[in-house]
Amino acid sequence: MFSKHPITLATLLLCAMTAGGVAAAQDAKPADPAKAAAPAAAAAQPTTGFTPPGQSRNPEIDSIAVVVNDDVITRRELAERVGVIVQRMKQQNVQLPDNAALQRQILERMIVERAQLQMAKEMGVRVDDTMLDRAIARIAEQQKLSVQQLRDQIEKDGTSFANFREEIREEIITTRLREHEVDAKIQISEGEVDSFLAAQEAAAAEQQELNISQIMVRIPENASPEVIAQRQQRAEDVMRQLRTGGDFAKVAATYSDAADALQGGAVGWRPADRIPPVFAQALEKLQPGQVTSIIRSATGFHILKLVDKRTLAQAQAEAAVEQTHARHILLKVTPATSAEDAKRKLAEMKARLDSKASTFEELARLYSTDESGKKGGDLGWLYPGDTLPEFEKAMNELKPGEVSGPVETAFGYHLIQVVERKSEDMSKEKKRNEARMALRERKMVEAAEDFQREVRDRAYVEYRSEDLRAEAAK
Repeated sequence: MFSKHPITLATLLLCAMTAGGVAAAQDAKPADPAKAAAPAAAAAQPTTGFTPPGQSRNPEIDSIAVVVNDDVITRRELAERVGVIVQRMKQQNVQLPDNAALQRQILERMIVERAQLQMAKEMGVRVDDTMLDRAIARIAEQQKLSVQQLRDQIEKDGTSFANFREEIREEIITTRLREHEVDAKIQISEGEVDSFLAAQEAAAAEQQELNISQIMVRIPENASPEVIAQRQQRAEDVMRQLRTGGDFAKVAATYSDAADALQGGAVGWRPADRIPPVFAQALEKLQPGQVTSIIRSATGFHILKLVDKRTLAQAQAEAAVEQTHARHILLKVTPATSAEDAKRKLAEMKARLDSKASTFEELARLYSTDESGKKGGDLGWLYPGDTLPEFEKAMNELKPGEVSGPVETAFGYHLIQVVERKSEDMSKEKKRNEARMALRERKMVEAAEDFQREVRDRAYVEYRSEDLRAEAAK
């Protein structure tokens, strides 16, 4: 009930894109393209109200840029997205590629986004306004802002709040689609866990963590030998630029088809044992600042840069972890119970506990609105990170036998009692759970790329102008 729930949507505060593999791909056209284009053309209406600086609204910018299945992307939508990305890249001091390359990258991402949203719609994935409001409230909370303050900040940055809401809605939808189509299908066998743990035990006493960047030239699904050769030639052209002094971040932003292209290809710090083996083997030979040769994978051709590396003090095989045995009483805030009422009632309960007029278990069974109330509020033994940060902070400040004052979390208000503490070796099951998580993360990276590639390759895409068609073919 009280496990920590990481709020990944907070990263969307300044992010208007969901990542997808980006590159020109052969379009899988339906039997009758005209039938697919007709409803899309009829639906071609601008969906946002922001016009980038220096651009005027006119029939050309509001015309159809690309047909994606039975939907469209307008030139105005594309221009808006380009404006947002250019502003963000300047803020992050990322060197801009030329306009045509940047537009190609962004348009390809928009195609992948639109195709995923259409697939989600067909599967019945929906996010209603109530769920959306809760998600935005969580984003504001993590940014330590009220919803109104969040809205003011977004509009100050030049984005309408209505557009921001729809971006969040689309991100939730695509996340749920990925969970259904990718995450839920990943299986980790007990044998894989055993092998992973055995490899960890046999590893050296120090573990490497690598800071890497990448350039990826994508290969479309079921590509012909001619297309594969073209993509390999593109990768070789990229490598020649790097060898002659080209800036890796700029080259990545211009040519990479990976989701992180517009961040200069920056992947960030990754434990070496969570990097796909084919990449880890190439990286282990490098010194910081060096790049790999071209690496072929199932999804394309990759060039990796080792930005930096560091060693982490690897935990001992039986690392001691402090655990806390705790109880709590929860009062949720409802229309019938205000926050002030909840705090007042808990303060009264604490007074009864301090005077020994009641026991914690008695009060928990009588008043707690959590399932643990049936067990006298007992939460069992808790590891660090098992509870919400506010709960854990208050719990850690208590000595065994002490009871906190009212503590607020996202669930409501709590009284917390620490029963006892102990330091013991990490349990066998916890080690296995961590191994499963590491293996799952490793598999999810490749599975998510495969899924986005499949969605893109299955989509019917029609470029409505010669310049976009020519740029997409590069």
